[in-house]
Parts: sequence; C-alpha cells; structure tokens
Amino acid sequence: MRESFSAIAANRFGLGARPGELAAIAADGRDWLKAQLRAGPPVLSDPQLRSSQETLAQAQKLRQEIRAQRKSAEGATAPGKAGADVAAAAAQALPQFLRPIYLSEVTARLRAAVATERPLIERLTQFWSNHFAVSVDKQLLGGLAGSFEREAIRPHVLGTFGDLLLAVETHPAMLLYLDNHLSVGPHSQAALRLERRAQPRRLGINENLAREILELHTLGVGGGYTQADVTAFAEVITGWSIGGEGGGPFAGGEPGKFLFRPELHEPGAKRVLGTAYADGGYGQGVAVLRDLAGHPSTARFIALKLARHFIADDPPPQAVGRLARAFTGSGGDLPTVYRALIDSREAWVQPLAKYKTPSDYIISGFRGLTLPVEAGQPALTPFGVLGQRVWEPGSPAGWPDRSADWDGASALMKRIEWADALGQRLGNRRDAAALAPQLLGANLGAATRSAVAHAASAAQAVTLLLAAPEFMRR
Repeated sequence: MRESFSAIAANRFGLGARPGELAAIAADGRDWLKAQLRAGPPVLSDPQLRSSQETLAQAQKLRQEIRAQRKSAEGATAPGKAGADVAAAAAQALPQFLRPIYLSEVTARLRAAVATERPLIERLTQFWSNHFAVSVDKQLLGGLAGSFEREAIRPHVLGTFGDLLLAVETHPAMLLYLDNHLSVGPHSQAALRLERRAQPRRLGINENLAREILELHTLGVGGGYTQADVTAFAEVITGWSIGGEGGGPFAGGEPGKFLFRPELHEPGAKRVLGTAYADGGYGQGVAVLRDLAGHPSTARFIALKLARHFIADDPPPQAVGRLARAFTGSGGDLPTVYRALIDSREAWVQPLAKYKTPSDYIISGFRGLTLPVEAGQPALTPFGVLGQRVWEPGSPAGWPDRSADWDGASALMKRIEWADALGQRLGNRRDAAALAPQLLGANLGAATRSAVAHAASAAQAVTLLLAAPEFMRR
C-alpha cells in the first residue's frame, strides 16, 4: 500500500512525476507534500511579465487613441478606402497589443509548472485560479488573466481564504470581467447629479460580481442566500472600480489601479444574509466579504471543491466534513486545510481516482519527458488542441472538475494524436521503458509495462506510455 504513496503524492497532489522524483519522495508522500507548505509561495520573476496596472493603463490609452482614429475616419467628408483602412487598423491595435502579453504569461506559467520542485503549490495556484475564474474570451482579460493569477492568487495561496477573497474581488481583472466598474448606485451622487441635469439615466446597478461571489466564490449554490441578498450586496460594492477607466463619473484616479469611487456608491446601511452593515463606503464591502469568508456554507463549499479536486469526483462526505471543520476551526487558514487534506486517508486509498484534465495531462507529459518550454505560441498550442486553452473557461464557473467532462472519445483521440506527435518528435531521445516505472511507480500495470517494452520503436514506446490508462489518470 505504502508503495503507491509516492505515485499518488506526485501525480494527484503534484503535477506529474519527473524522472527520479518518486525515489526522492520515498515511502511517505505526506512529508514531501507538507514540506512544500513551509516556505512562501514561489514568485514568477520573468522580466517580460507586466503588472496588471501597467497593462491596463496602456490598454486604456490605446483605446482612447483608437476611438480618436475612428472618429476622425468617420468624420471625414469622403473617407473612402483610406478611412476604412484607418478603422480596420484601429480595430486590430488592441488585440495586437494584448496577444504577446498573453503568450508571455502562458509561457511563464507552464515553465513554472514543469520545472517546480514544489508542484503542490503550483497545483493549488491553478486550483484557486480556476475557482476564481476569469476568461480571456473577454478582450482585455487577454492581457490581465496572467497578472491576475500572479498578483491576486499566487501571493495568497498559503495565507487565509479571507485575504485571498479580498485580493481577488478588488483586482481590476475581476472587476472588468464581471463589469463591476460600471455599477452605479441609483441614489449615488453621480446618479442624482445626472437626474438634476435632466440627463438620460443610463447608469445602474450591475449584479454580476455580487452574484458570482455568493454563488461561485463563497457560499455556493444552495448556500442560503436569496435574490434580495444579491441585490443588497451589489449595492454594497458599487464604487469598486478602476482608475482612468473612462469619462464622466468614471474619470480620474490612477490608470489601471483599483479605485473606490464614493460618488458611485449606493449610500445607506444594507442587509446581507440577515446582517446589517453600516455605510462605511469601501469598508462596507470589506465587512461583507470578511463575513462571507467565515460563513459555514463557505467552509462546506470550499471543502467540497478541494475534496473533489484531490480525492474523487464524488468525494466521501466524511472527508468533506473534515476539511470544512479544519477551515472553520482555523479561521480559513489555507495551509491548515491543506494539511487536513493531505492527512485524509481517503486521498491515498484509491490510486488513479481522477481523470486528468487536458491541462494536467499536458503538464505531466512535459514533466515526465523533461520537455523544454518554448516561448510564445508553442507553449499555448497543445492546450488549445486538447480543449483547455489557458484562462479561457468561457464562464465565471471555471473549468469543470469531473471525469465525465473530459473523457469522451473525441477528446481521447486528440490526446493520443498529441502523444503520437511527441513520440515522433522525440524519436529515440527518450527511453520510455526506463521512464515508465519512474513516472507511474506502483500504478504501472503489467499490460502497459509490456506494451512499452515491446514497442516497435522508441517513438512508439513514448506514445504508448503517454496514451496508457495509468498516465491518463491521477
């Protein structure tokens, strides 16, 4: 039984074993995992990476230039082809600015995952990034999703859930993704000012962020909130905005940086989940988030998601309960919850319980074969081909975490085709028969061992190893 501990530690809690790693972990993977929790979270220090503030400030400036160019082209007496060319060039300017930023972030993230000596921390970073999902299918997020993970998620992975929650919900990427920067209280200073001027009222409450915080980030569906709570909470976080975002009531502030705009905030006390919160401006929203972070429904919801990710698609209720108690008893201290997860007997009794997502599969392939991570598009391509483009889950709910969402026949064929392409590319530069026990350990079955050992070529052996059922699961 204990022979499987190293394989479970490296493949379920980690990101896939590298050659020699199972031997280094030895008999008790728990100690290896807990040791990774003792230092601070690793920092991505690639000099090409920009801050969210820098990216957003430049994007805001570029959008202003684009609007000016379009206005000039539309206002020309006879714009003709020249005017159309100006408009077309302007439309491409922002994607051309954001694309290299996205590629640099994807490359840095993959390199960290492939090379790390602390794969548990990288897995946890990716878990929380998916829990607090933003998606690059919204244009500006192409330049912000990576810095969001680096700035809001990564520094707090080994802290408290409350601090993580506040960092996420005040980050410009989340505010932009869920449109909270456009949310205006109906009785706010800005709204009343427009009313006095008899100007059209195009301002109003946006409930997107409030709803997703309650439904996806904290309490979960069925967590005890009502539509009235959503509306009240949306009013609480009016004014949570971004500097330099636009004109009128959205003007001013340091471009690209979180800004509380009191003139947009809905005044007055609010009641959320039965608790009254005095109007403290920005502090009113912080108080609600603090209470949500400590709510029993939040503890259960986070415990369920962690157990589903690390134990099984339908985790044992006793394991979920144990994690929820660790969450509540520690005040949301995340390392305490992680240690409870590592100590859970259920996490170690069923090898290969989880089917790898495409991202897991690709990263474990890179780690197992010690593949170099090329900059730019090559780092991105396999994720798109296998159906899990980095930071593009398509909705605030993030990527699904159950086998049934990933193990279809078509998806399996794409994995095999990718494995075959890798095998052809590597040729005889990898000895798959020697690698198989190093990567799969006690999980390596006799059929896979025999198939890899008797492959017609070294390239085919690599393909068979990556296509093996044991390699597809963690």
